[in-house]
Amino acid sequence: MAIAAQYDSKIVEEKWYNYWMKHNYFHSEVDEREPYTIVIPPPNVTGVLHMGHMLNNTIQDVLIRRARLRGYNACWVPGTDHASIATEAKVVARLKKQGIEKSDLTREEFLKHAWNWTEEYGGVILEQLKKLGASCDWERTKFTLDDDLYQSVIKTFVDLYNKGLIYRGFRMVNWDPEAQTTLSDEEVIYEEKQGALYYVKYQIEGSGDHLVVATTRPETIFGDTAICINPDDSRFSHLKGKKVLVPIVNRVIPIIEDTYVDVEFGTGCLKVTPAHDENDKVLGDKHQLEVIDIFNNDATLNAFGLHYQGKDRFVVRKEFSKELDEEGFLFKTENHMHKVGTSERTKAVIEPKLSDQWFLKMEALVKPAIKAVLGDDADIALHPKKFENTYRHWMENIRDWNISRQLWWGQQIPAYYYGQGKEDFVVAETIDDALALAKKKTGNQALEITDLKQDEDALDTWFSSWLWPMSVFNGVNDPNNKEFNYYYPTNDLVTGPDILFFWVARMIISGYEYTGKAPFKNVYLTGLVRDKQRRKMSKSLGNSPDALKLISDYGADGVRVGLLLSSAAGNDLMFDEDLCKQGKSFVNKIWNAFRLIKGWEADAEAKPQPETAVKAIAWYKDKFQSILVSIDSNFEKYRLSDSLMSIYKLVWDDFCSWLLEMVKPAYGESIDTKTLADVIKLLEDNLRLLHPFIPFASEEIWQNITERTSAEALIINTYPKQVGYKDELLKNFEITQEIISGIRTIRKDKNISFKETIDLQIINNEAVSEDFNCIIKKLGNIESLSYVTESPEGALSFRVKSNEYFVPLKGAINVAEELEKLKEELKYTEGFLKSVSKKLSNERFVANAPEQVVANERKKMQDAQAKIETLKSGIMSLS
Repeated sequence: MAIAAQYDSKIVEEKWYNYWMKHNYFHSEVDEREPYTIVIPPPNVTGVLHMGHMLNNTIQDVLIRRARLRGYNACWVPGTDHASIATEAKVVARLKKQGIEKSDLTREEFLKHAWNWTEEYGGVILEQLKKLGASCDWERTKFTLDDDLYQSVIKTFVDLYNKGLIYRGFRMVNWDPEAQTTLSDEEVIYEEKQGALYYVKYQIEGSGDHLVVATTRPETIFGDTAICINPDDSRFSHLKGKKVLVPIVNRVIPIIEDTYVDVEFGTGCLKVTPAHDENDKVLGDKHQLEVIDIFNNDATLNAFGLHYQGKDRFVVRKEFSKELDEEGFLFKTENHMHKVGTSERTKAVIEPKLSDQWFLKMEALVKPAIKAVLGDDADIALHPKKFENTYRHWMENIRDWNISRQLWWGQQIPAYYYGQGKEDFVVAETIDDALALAKKKTGNQALEITDLKQDEDALDTWFSSWLWPMSVFNGVNDPNNKEFNYYYPTNDLVTGPDILFFWVARMIISGYEYTGKAPFKNVYLTGLVRDKQRRKMSKSLGNSPDALKLISDYGADGVRVGLLLSSAAGNDLMFDEDLCKQGKSFVNKIWNAFRLIKGWEADAEAKPQPETAVKAIAWYKDKFQSILVSIDSNFEKYRLSDSLMSIYKLVWDDFCSWLLEMVKPAYGESIDTKTLADVIKLLEDNLRLLHPFIPFASEEIWQNITERTSAEALIINTYPKQVGYKDELLKNFEITQEIISGIRTIRKDKNISFKETIDLQIINNEAVSEDFNCIIKKLGNIESLSYVTESPEGALSFRVKSNEYFVPLKGAINVAEELEKLKEELKYTEGFLKSVSKKLSNERFVANAPEQVVANERKKMQDAQAKIETLKSGIMSLS
């Protein structure tokens, strides 16, 4: 079989992905094996592949491919999320371009447009994941609006309502005026922003006096219904029981007293706007104040805004503050840094708004989920562990979850209204069930389906994805089905820390509520992908590379290696395209090593295996086993980056740079069949380790080593097993490597050709093993190797530990010049040793410097002392 000189990732990747799909290697069915299950964090249905997806899904694919090799029944369930806010916003925007307003459509008409959009753009990201090599069970692909998943959500809502955990309440909520929907607390991002503090004068009724109130939002003055002072603030005791006029509006409002007011903040007087501030609403309820909502749903002012009606809130802020100034009501303005809540999805500034919404009580639900992660016998491990504190803080301070959204794209809330009263509704899975409940509740048997009106709102998208590990196996609708009982709980969840609360914590909550079990055993929290300036990658900054172009330029394997080499769990990845170049180089290195091996001609006469090959192969087997222990240990700790780096060094350094050099035949000669078979076996072991990380190149090489059947494909082969190793052998070989490096250094420094044989004499002070002398002779091109008791004259030398190694000169150098160079180097090294010794004799330095710094200085001193001994020995031999 002809082997291509260059590795072509485009041809290889398409060929083997099609092959894997054709033979259904990704698909899982219930059988007698132990399952290993991962559910994908479902990306938005209309999303496209970005660097975060690349990192997250590469990690998942590494885990699933390794599990498959280890004999588990590996099942990776893919799917997408309907993403209510994002998708509805895109559909609304497209309709506007067509001259159609959402308000002009019925719900059914709008949903038809939304489904058309989803069918047109949905699922693109899943196809893109295939380019990365993702080995998902595509036959199990799910969508959060699939009929069975939709029914799971409705069933859950009804169940929680019947348990008294879901309620409808008139509350202050977070309103996104761009998406025109309410948001949960977790969907609001608070950012420090530069604003202004406006000091506004309110005239006291019946007098020419005034008081001053400071506010960051002067546009809300139109909704003021009181001014509040602290009853213990002596500055304002004369105002008790009086009233003021709202500037410009001229509405008379009372001055109330409450200890809530901080006498140290602002002016000590607080304007109270119950409709637009949560704390003001509490004050308003306490003092029975009027509630005036001044905003339309899009955050323009309504009729209460007088001549500003229809204008945006920020336009009004600017214009109204100018009017206040012109009319003499603006006392002063100051710059002011304050936190502003913005929508996690649309980035719009949030408005507090009073609204009837549906809420889920969280206090009791979170208790098992807290214990599951933080208890003494925790069922779930977060990797890295540092996120436990974040998890604890959020869970212990959780508030009721606002689960209703003023959207049409999503699961419609299964509440049915039969009257005008606030309690005139029933909750049921179907309208037929609702009618029966309504008749029972009202006693009115004449009620008909046409008398019922279903709630217009949809449920929060996270209210469907919190069921994901259960609903993808139909575990909510049919909890006794064999697939759910086999695949659930899942094993590992890989996601970003930014959705630890949105999704991870909530899945844990629902898992315990409905199964009494954790939905997964481990949560691997990846870092965020940032650019070299530590900025989060985003389209707006233009710093996010085209993920598919990276794959095209460097190959999927190269990109996977580049991402993973610098991505420790929980730590942000500073992405640099050079990492992908490094990954591509690694793939090419493996390919060239394979080509070298395939290029060796096997000996036809069955000549015996050379001693060098016997020793080299014995060493590499033990080296492989020692690295395997490290790799498996790091996988257990979810340190995939460290595992890959261990494999990288094993293959690049130990296999390619050492083993192949030790076993390769002399130029023009054949290789014995035993050595060739052994090397190919070791290459195959390497490929088994490499496959989870570089699936395409490893499969290509595997299939080119020899002809394989579909049952022998690498993807379904077996992972290497630990069988132990001899540590003494590895230590001896490390010394051998240092000896060979010393010989090569002398050759390079003295320009002694590597084709020219040299002699090596050894003073073996440490009684170093002679097992690898044949390797030293081959790689050092040593003609004779002998042991001596004294330093030979006229020889170059180096040390390894306390052993001395001499290369007798054969007239290759000028002795006088070499002697002078050695003396100069000795003088410099003695000076260096003196400076280091002086530093270490300083008690203050030793006592105060970090332990590692002191250790480094001591190492420098020891190295200098050893070098001085070697130089003196060399000078003596040349003198």
